[in-house]
Amino acid sequence: MKESFVVNAEVRNDQGKGASRRLRREGKVPAVLYGGHEGAQSLVVDHNELKNHLKTEAFYSHILTLDVGGKQQQVVLKDLQRHPLRHEDILHLDLYRILADKLLRRAVPLHFVGAEAAPGVKLGGGKLEHVHNEVEVECLPKDLPEYISVDVSKLELNQSIHLSELSLPEGVKLTSLLRGKDDSVCAVHAPKVVEEAAAAPAAADVPAANQKAPAAAAAPAKAAPKKK
Repeated sequence: MKESFVVNAEVRNDQGKGASRRLRREGKVPAVLYGGHEGAQSLVVDHNELKNHLKTEAFYSHILTLDVGGKQQQVVLKDLQRHPLRHEDILHLDLYRILADKLLRRAVPLHFVGAEAAPGVKLGGGKLEHVHNEVEVECLPKDLPEYISVDVSKLELNQSIHLSELSLPEGVKLTSLLRGKDDSVCAVHAPKVVEEAAAAPAAADVPAANQKAPAAAAAPAKAAPKKK
């Protein structure tokens, strides 16, 4: 069963950087809503509520219900700005209106299953390497999946799975394949063995025959002969 998310927001009337800083001090996040057949609208979202939503992976790719003063509409998360140092602090939010009859493109996470049973891992001692952790899909809003499962349980050593081999829900297409790019999604490879370079012998270990003798002290200059 798909998860559902409701984002509660208020209309924002004051604009400018100073107003945005004040809102953040009050625990609010400035946001903007755009797309569809309507113009852009400035909003305010509660920071703690948003932070809790962001802990769930599906929130990033899911269809969200935006509630503004009791009026609800379907949106997706378009962009998210975080504080460069305090990563949990959200600075700004972009939401995009969707239309039920219009195709949309979204990044959807990949869930890899069966790695422990893969012969290349279990018997061959290999390691499963993820080339992509998400893929962009094109579909109608009603067909948007929360994630796409990738069964890797049959992979042998040095085998891979490509985009064209993924099992997709009905009505869902991969944009990379639409562009003719059938990238590798994951592969099982033997672990890389790093050979340690032999340490250079220390000076004390060098044979005496190869060591240079210390320079002899310079002999004192001979005194000039006295004149008779």
